[in-house]
Amino acid sequence: MTEAESGVPLAEARGVSKRFGSTVALADARLRVMPGESHALVGRNGAGKSTLVNVLTGIFPPDAGEVRFDGEPAPSPGDRDGWRARAACVYQKSTIIPELTVAENLFINRQPGSRGVIGWKRMRREAADLLAAWDVGVDPSAEAGDLSVQDRQFVEIARALSFGARFIILDEPTAHLDNAEIERLFTRMRGLQESGVTFLFISHHLQEVYEVCQTVTVFRDARWIATEPVSGLPRDALVEAMTGEAAELGRSTGHREPVTSQVRLEVTGLSDGAFQDVSLRVRRGEVIGLAGSSASGKVELAETLVGLRRPRAGRATLDGTPVPFGDVRRAVRAGIGFVPRDRHRQGLVPELSVGENATMAIAGRLGPYGVVAPKRLRAAANGSIADLDIKTWGPEQPVNGLSGGNQQKVVMARALAVEPRLLVLINPTAGVDVKSKEALLGVVDQIRQRGTSVIIISDELDDLRPCDRVLVFFHGRVTAEHAAGWNDHELVASIEGVSQ
Repeated sequence: MTEAESGVPLAEARGVSKRFGSTVALADARLRVMPGESHALVGRNGAGKSTLVNVLTGIFPPDAGEVRFDGEPAPSPGDRDGWRARAACVYQKSTIIPELTVAENLFINRQPGSRGVIGWKRMRREAADLLAAWDVGVDPSAEAGDLSVQDRQFVEIARALSFGARFIILDEPTAHLDNAEIERLFTRMRGLQESGVTFLFISHHLQEVYEVCQTVTVFRDARWIATEPVSGLPRDALVEAMTGEAAELGRSTGHREPVTSQVRLEVTGLSDGAFQDVSLRVRRGEVIGLAGSSASGKVELAETLVGLRRPRAGRATLDGTPVPFGDVRRAVRAGIGFVPRDRHRQGLVPELSVGENATMAIAGRLGPYGVVAPKRLRAAANGSIADLDIKTWGPEQPVNGLSGGNQQKVVMARALAVEPRLLVLINPTAGVDVKSKEALLGVVDQIRQRGTSVIIISDELDDLRPCDRVLVFFHGRVTAEHAAGWNDHELVASIEGVSQ
């Protein structure tokens, strides 16, 4: 037992389990956060971190186990004031309302006043006192939408502290900060720790764990794996705990010869708010992967290439012709196919049939004068159903009646219908079963042999195994490249920003 474990934890989870239907989100999970420390919680996507945060903040009651604060049982599930007085989370996506002032955000739903009349002067005064007490240099009269990302974070921390909570969870707090802002955040965290505030720090950037945390807990596959002092934990050992693979034994993708065909996509100096100065080449028949944390900029770059976004600077060409930024229809006509990250919100029209969804991108080819001929639609849809082995009773079936895996195949069919020269896939196997995953990734091998270039953007390592190269994004920049033959350990280390 370490010295930290010998005292009473400020926050503790004991044997916590949580299921959602057949999905095990947490299994006998545990966590001990000691007063005044900054405690890191790390793990790959799906490790159970988010579910544990929801349990620790009273959003989800555990199915088994218990949560304790300062040695006492957690409040009952319906006691929101009790939970707010003990724990709060500052999420990656801000909960600050931009149209309100800082003071209004600090005291929302508890504004000072009497007889239903808000005391505006008193609220601004109390807001100023609260911000000063926690050294947050923000004007309480300023509109929250005008604040920087970091100042919004500080306002959220101050709001949580005003309820009496001294256990603050920071969920990916550095995702949208530059290096100077990150250092300012860490300085502020250290000052708050000295004032008696305790942090649970969640980050995909392991280098930051070593900079700001004293203890780290690792989750993998919804289970607790280890809790160790940061100072005595080698970086390789931390990555090994997260992946379950030793550095020398990590699963390899197998070596492949580099692709040397003609360059198809050339990106030069592309920049936006989420990524900076990105340059890359993709050759004919080459498959490259883009890896990185959820806020690394990889998804935004992909959405720029397919016409969903317009960059601030830089250029991209496809077979020598400029890529039409900010125009999805022109991108499709230019030969760019696309599977979006969320099939429900971006990929399917649930009220339409399988055939209508699968052929939507080529509707103009299915009849004269823009009128779709049913026979042509049915023939094209039947071809896609056969090619991708979509389990349906026919093209007329409503797409919302299919399983998740078959819905994803319909989205893939629509992308392939345009016979793309470049196919961009974002999280192509998210939420599908193992057989559907194999089928979807099998399509990549088929089309690369026909000369189609493919970019795969994914948080799942298995999605990246068909790639000839994987580029790693970190804080909006390409920081590493791994040729086929990478193993899980070295790729995860690059994604997490660990110096080797």
